[in-house]
Amino acid sequence: MSAAGINTPKMKRIIIVTVLAVLGELASAQYQPVNDGSVVQFSIRNFGFNVSGALTGLTGQIRFDSQHPEDAGFDVSLDAASINTDNAMRDDHLRKAAYFNSEKYPVIRLVSGKITISGNKGGLLFSGKLTIKDHSKDISFPFTWEAAGGGYRFKGVFAINRKDFDVGGTSTISDKVEIALDVLVK
Repeated sequence: MSAAGINTPKMKRIIIVTVLAVLGELASAQYQPVNDGSVVQFSIRNFGFNVSGALTGLTGQIRFDSQHPEDAGFDVSLDAASINTDNAMRDDHLRKAAYFNSEKYPVIRLVSGKITISGNKGGLLFSGKLTIKDHSKDISFPFTWEAAGGGYRFKGVFAINRKDFDVGGTSTISDKVEIALDVLVK
């Protein structure tokens, strides 16, 4: 393209719009979850008792700008084999095919589709996809954010139906699993 072609009003507008779009993307800082300092816990009823545990191995990318939190983007994963209920026999059982099948499906992944501001300061609504054992389901839940240690801390609680993800088959455990996130990013 000749220099004269760049000087047309239409081409100048295209260049300006492109530069502004690139600058807008750069304005949202990129963060990574910090495994140490983050907690991903779950709780489920089994024979009338609550069983709780945690997952670790948090990795991924988070795009967040505190001035425009609705523009955030989350793509984070957990190590399915990291499941820990403080009972080694149960944990080994949960890693097997009937539950997480962590050898074949080593990653649990959460990806945002849309983030919406909800009510009070720091209140947001996550809408996106949760993938467990190659089953992806739409989920939505409220969460909060706050500045913390040179990054941010995100907290939220939501429930899923384990059968939607083919976890546990016809087991005697409850279908409802509650998940609590407390994730530090830097």
